[in-house]
Amino acid sequence: MTGAAGLVGRAVTHLLRGRGVEATALALDDPGDLAVGRVITGDAGDPATVRAALEGVEAVIHLAARPSPHHGTPEEVYLGNTRATFVVLEEAGKAGINRVMIASSYSILGIPWAPTRLHPAYYPIDEQIPLQITDAYALSKQADEATARMMARRHGMDIVAIRYPFVSNEARLAERLSETLHDPGVAAADSWAYLDVDDAAETAWHAITEPLTGFHAVFTAAPDILAPYPTQELIATYHPDTPLRRPILGRRTPIDTAAATRLLGFTPRAMTDLEERPLGAAAG
Repeated sequence: MTGAAGLVGRAVTHLLRGRGVEATALALDDPGDLAVGRVITGDAGDPATVRAALEGVEAVIHLAARPSPHHGTPEEVYLGNTRATFVVLEEAGKAGINRVMIASSYSILGIPWAPTRLHPAYYPIDEQIPLQITDAYALSKQADEATARMMARRHGMDIVAIRYPFVSNEARLAERLSETLHDPGVAAADSWAYLDVDDAAETAWHAITEPLTGFHAVFTAAPDILAPYPTQELIATYHPDTPLRRPILGRRTPIDTAAATRLLGFTPRAMTDLEERPLGAAAG
């Protein structure tokens, strides 16, 4: 597993340990407290380091990346992310490993980090929606998915790219919810979507264990939104020109996760315990 010391990575390591699965972590530095059997330190973009980490491995969970366009220059973000994904998948393929999960992102839409305000082409969002990429991070995720699709053909690998939304633990959820209560517009670019970190880890597990073939990219999200307001009211206020292809009831997520459910046999479970209220004066 790459990125094992990150938010999702740590949750995955605990899930694997709880299921008796021995994991190898590849990390830039060893924090000393990872729930894994072996830690290899180094860069996921370095072939020799990756080869060492892949010894004895049956499947790969690739989470390592600069997590936004603000974590370095555009060149560092794009080239670092895409190099790591290429190297990890190429070395895994050469090692005969045919099962891989990579972390993609809701941000592949191009909306969250855009320099100008953008809106989804339609709701609910699905895997066929047009992308509107204007930043290096979103472009790196598009390139990562293209690389994974190529590697699936090149090496006969089965690869799932999970398009994660905002991933929350208890502290991150409380902070984002406080912001959203004050101004729902702060989460408009994210479509108010989120995913509990334990559900993110469970999704990664299903991505390397469920029977499937070839390459697949799928969205996932919690069943509800991270706001106490009706989803359609939020869309009408903050994305007024975005058409609804079907009604979105109550506080249901505006992301269609049916493809992930069909492919992986898993639907995220964790939800917020929020009483629905009208948007009204909260809209700013």
